[in-house]
Amino acid sequence: MAVNYICRHCKTSIGSVAEPSITEQQLGFHFLTPEERSDIIAYDSNGDVTVSLVCEHCNEALNLNPDLMLVNNPLQ
Repeated sequence: MAVNYICRHCKTSIGSVAEPSITEQQLGFHFLTPEERSDIIAYDSNGDVTVSLVCEHCNEALNLNPDLMLVNNPLQ
């Protein structure tokens, strides 16, 4: 199982974990509510996992321009 972390706004790859024996508990997924899990984590048919986060660049842009949070895709 590969776990790929991408930015939910600009789709930049933030990193990945390619450890086949890693568990969701080791990744901290068990701390998420069911709603957070469905919003953040996507499972591919081949067993890979995609985790949508916010990269540093987009986080800084959103902090400097909070009105961008009102737009569906603020930093495409």
